[in-house]
Amino acid sequence: MRLLASRSSFGNRIAGFTFGLLLLLIAVGAAAETEVDNKSGPPPIRQLPRENLLLFQDADGQVQPVKTKADWELRKQKTLQSMTALIGAPPSDERRCPLDVKVESETDMGSYVRRRITFQSESGCRTPAFLLIPQGALQESAGKFPAVLALHPTHSQGPKEMVGLGESRERMYAKELAERGYVVIAPYYPTLGGYQPDLKQLGWESGTMKSIWDNSRCLDLLDSLPYVQSGKYAAIGHSLGGHNSVFIATFDPRIAAVISCCGLDSFVDYKAGDPGNWEHGRGWCQDRYVPKLAAYQGRLQEIPFDFYELVAMLAPRPTMIIAPLRDSNFQPDSVDRIAAAARPVFGLHGAADNLQVVHPDTEHTFPMEMHEPAYRLIDRVLKPKS
Repeated sequence: MRLLASRSSFGNRIAGFTFGLLLLLIAVGAAAETEVDNKSGPPPIRQLPRENLLLFQDADGQVQPVKTKADWELRKQKTLQSMTALIGAPPSDERRCPLDVKVESETDMGSYVRRRITFQSESGCRTPAFLLIPQGALQESAGKFPAVLALHPTHSQGPKEMVGLGESRERMYAKELAERGYVVIAPYYPTLGGYQPDLKQLGWESGTMKSIWDNSRCLDLLDSLPYVQSGKYAAIGHSLGGHNSVFIATFDPRIAAVISCCGLDSFVDYKAGDPGNWEHGRGWCQDRYVPKLAAYQGRLQEIPFDFYELVAMLAPRPTMIIAPLRDSNFQPDSVDRIAAAARPVFGLHGAADNLQVVHPDTEHTFPMEMHEPAYRLIDRVLKPKS
């Protein structure tokens, strides 16, 4: 196992975040470009080098070095605009209907209770999830418990393995976190495990943005529980759950720590750049992911965002990327290049050590040897110091 960097403390979270704030950010950027257009025409959009994220394009279209957090925010804003052009913009807060949580079943697991629930993520759509609650949290005199959003890999059973309803111990991280004293919510990903929302009828341009929305609503649900330390959570996931932990943290700063296992590499490096994986309906280009990416088949360098920028946008939050040396899906050397580019952005925030990459000598799995280090990182961020 190779360890490339260690962790550091996480600064205060941004208070009062909503998806509406992100929409405002994107709208302001669009309005600024419109204003320039009315005067002298917009500056050409340049594809800035991903290996050097400390560059940005100013209002005159000139490439400048990033010297301040405000400079970085300009590049971040451009990335969000490019990203939402492909995955769809996050809805306004008007889409946040009452959650109307319903408990479908409940099982006493000894140290915690496992509930299978559904909640109304939006009008016309009920999202299934598991909610794991430590027994102590259900007592009348219970204090506030830390909570985690656990995201499952691509699996026909959705999050069942994560909560202990399967055979793979390596993927039971939701169960283990509940045993460790965390409230854990583990939602189903759209189109998996029997959860089949009609993405087009509901108005979603990608399954990725629908998942981001559902996961943000999971955080709303945690915020509503009287026994949860609200407003500050960790996201953890393997494979599909690995990159979705990055996506939700990109859009919702209530995520204060990120554990991503076998979840990412550069789009250019995915499956060694095989063009066959960039046809509509395959790889990243499936409707349940980002179908518009199929337009970039054969010209992957032109995709206007990548995990270089997305990982950098997690700064300064503690982030652990687990990239096994023998992962057949995502290339560990690509992860190293992403981290090398993103770490200076963490450094700009005074938190260079908060980006950690670990290379266990395993295949595409969440190896048992990495569970405890991942949980310790979450402990440091979410559990009060004694």
